[in-house]
Amino acid sequence: HNPEFTTVELYEAYADFNDMMDLFEALLSGAAHDLLGTYEVDWMGEHINLAPGWPRLTMAQAVKQYVGLDFDAVSDDAEAVAMAKSVGVELAETQDPTWGNALYEVFDQKVEEQLIQPTFITMHPVDVSPLAKRSPSDPRLTERFELFICHSEMGNAFSELNDPIDQKGRFERQVAERKALEPECKAQVDYDYINALEYGLPPTGGLGFGVDRLVMLLTDSASIRDVLLFPTMKPIEQ
Repeated sequence: HNPEFTTVELYEAYADFNDMMDLFEALLSGAAHDLLGTYEVDWMGEHINLAPGWPRLTMAQAVKQYVGLDFDAVSDDAEAVAMAKSVGVELAETQDPTWGNALYEVFDQKVEEQLIQPTFITMHPVDVSPLAKRSPSDPRLTERFELFICHSEMGNAFSELNDPIDQKGRFERQVAERKALEPECKAQVDYDYINALEYGLPPTGGLGFGVDRLVMLLTDSASIRDVLLFPTMKPIEQ
């Protein structure tokens, strides 16, 4: 818990990331309509339309639409990394040179800044989504979304990963990669969590979002300091 920020986290059994998108869209658009009497708001110098029916693009579709790279047509890791380099996107030394990491970095560095109107970006790579359920149609992707408004992430959600074998493999890979970079680190696999999953977790949708950023949107506030319920005691740097 960070006392400086107010967050909401919710889970619904027998739901998935599509249900979370429906819920999140209804919550934000409904808040605007009920509080302001309109779906039209101004934020950070942009005019935003929060009327329901927001676009839902897969990350690969967004990269194709905004950058012109078709990651759906590529399966080879090396080719995907080369595509990313062709638009000036380099992977960090700590990242595996995979299709998923290449796709994510192109989106992060080239697309996110262009998303002004409410847009759901779905189907994130497994490489950057350790707790999200793998897509049955493409094992490289997960049933996850983030909502972007005015090039700001407003929330993150996914179908919770409830496969203990998959979760164990991801945890063990994460820890191995971390220790390869930092041999002295104390990272450990959470086998208690794996054990709990083995008892069973129903299909579940989870959503998290910051109330502060939502209030910023609805009040046309540029700084989070203007909307914090419990302002930080740290002095503002001049």
